[in-house]
Amino acid sequence: MSGADNVVWLGTPAFPQAARSALADTQLRANLRRATGTIRDKRLAVAAELEDWEDLRETAAAVKRHTLRHLDHHLLRLEKAVTAAGGTVHWAADAAGANRIVTDLVRATGQSEIVKVKSMATQEIGLNEALADAGIRAYETDLAELIVQLGRDRPSHILVPAIHRNRSEIREIFRREMGEWGRPAPEGLSDDPRDLAEAARLHLREKFLRAKVAVSGANFAAADTGTVVVVESEGNGRMCLTLPETLITVMGIEKVLPSFADLEVFLQLLPRSSTGERMNPYTSLWTGVTEGDGPQNFHLVLLDNGRTATLADEVGRQALACIRCSACLNVCPVYERTGGHAYGSVYPGPIGAVLTPQLVGIGGDITSGAASLPFASTLCGACYDACPVKINIPEVLVHLRAEVVEAGRRNRLLPTAEGLAMKAAGAALASPGRLAAAQKLAALGSRLVASDGRIGALPGPFARWSATRDTPQPPRESFRAWWRRTRTPAKEDNPATGERKDR
Repeated sequence: MSGADNVVWLGTPAFPQAARSALADTQLRANLRRATGTIRDKRLAVAAELEDWEDLRETAAAVKRHTLRHLDHHLLRLEKAVTAAGGTVHWAADAAGANRIVTDLVRATGQSEIVKVKSMATQEIGLNEALADAGIRAYETDLAELIVQLGRDRPSHILVPAIHRNRSEIREIFRREMGEWGRPAPEGLSDDPRDLAEAARLHLREKFLRAKVAVSGANFAAADTGTVVVVESEGNGRMCLTLPETLITVMGIEKVLPSFADLEVFLQLLPRSSTGERMNPYTSLWTGVTEGDGPQNFHLVLLDNGRTATLADEVGRQALACIRCSACLNVCPVYERTGGHAYGSVYPGPIGAVLTPQLVGIGGDITSGAASLPFASTLCGACYDACPVKINIPEVLVHLRAEVVEAGRRNRLLPTAEGLAMKAAGAALASPGRLAAAQKLAALGSRLVASDGRIGALPGPFARWSATRDTPQPPRESFRAWWRRTRTPAKEDNPATGERKDR
C-alpha cells in the first residue's frame, strides 16, 4: 500500500488550490468564525479557573514523552491486561489490515449493520467505505457525524465535524436524507437546535435498540489495567458502548497511557481544551468484558498506519502526543478562514499539517499532496500556546518544511527558481561588497517599477509575488551607506605634526 492510501481524501485537491476556493466562500467563513470563536472563548474561561493549568500541561507533556519513548513496552502491557480481562487484541499495520480485521469480525457475527461512536481512527482508514464494499452498513450516531453522513459530506473539524454547516443547512439535510437511512425527519422540522437534536434522537433510537455490533475509537487506554476510555457529550457513545453484544474498538497505538492514574491529568485537560467544559457529560470506561453487563465480546484493534515511522523522527514524533482536542484548530487564523476540507485529510488544522505528512510520507512538490500542508501556516504560534500537551507545532512545521525542500532537491535534476534565488541571496549576504552592490541595484530598479512609494507589478516570475503583496519601495540610500556618510569620523591635518586627527 502506498503512503497516500493510508489516510483518505489526501490531496483532492492540494491545500493551495482548495484554500483559494474556500476563501471565496463567505458563508463558510462566517460559520467557522462564529463557531471557533465561541469554543475558543469557552476554553479560555474554564482553563483560567485552574491555578495549576500550566502544571497540568507540563505533566501531560512529560507523560506523553515518556510513553512515546517506551511505546513498545506499554503496548505489550496493554495487550496482556486486555486479554486477561476477557478481551481480544488485534494488531493492524496499516489501513487495509485494520479494515480487514473489522470486516471479518462483523461478518463473524452474522450482522449486516453496525452503529458507530465518533472516531478519527476509523475515518483515517476509511472504515465506513470498506464496510460498505463488504455489504455492511455503518450508522454514525454522533450528531455532527450524522449530519456529515446524511449530507454525503466530509468532516471538517476534529471535534465538530459539521462545523462548516449552519442550522438551516442541517435542517434541509435532515428533511431530504433521513428517510433514506431510516426514520424520516418530522413534518415541519424547524432549524431550532432542540428540534434538530430531537429529530436525530428519534432517527437513531431504533438503531441503538436493534444493533448487535458497535465500533468505536478510543481517547485513552491504560496499559496497567487494560481500561479503555471514550469521552463524549451526547450519550450516543454510551448507548453504543453498552447495548450491543459485540464491541470493536479501533485505537491508534499512540493513545496508550502507562497507568490508570494518568487519566487524572488528561481528563482535566481534554474537556476544557475541546468543548470548553469542566468535564465531559459522558465518560465511559470499560475493562475487557463483564458477564451480564455490557458487550460480551470485546475486540481492541491497535492501529499503526504510519505511526511507527513517525516515531523514528525525534522532532516530528511529538505530533503523536495529540489527544484530539482540536484546541489548535480553534485558534488558528488559517483554519478559521479556509476550513477543514482544504487540508485534504481527516486531520485538519495545525495538527493535521504536522501529523498527516508524517503518516503518509512527503514528496518534494510543495504545491501538491501532503507536502503542501506544512506550509499551510503563518507560524504565529497560537497553536502551541493552546495545546494542552504542549506540542510545539511551529517547530515541527519548520522541520517538515525543511524535509520537503530536501526531498525536492533529491528528486529534481535541475534547481528551482526559488533555489537559484536563495543561492544568489546567500552569495550576496556573504560579502559586504556584493550586498552593497545589490542594495544599489534594488534601489535603482525599484524606481523604475514603483508608484506612490510602493512597488507595483514586477516582470516575469516575480509577477505572482507582487500581485498579492503590497511591497514598499526600497530606500534610495541603504542604512550602511547612510551610516558611512553620517557617522564615519572625518580626518584633518595637524599643521604642527603633519598627523591626521578625528574631527
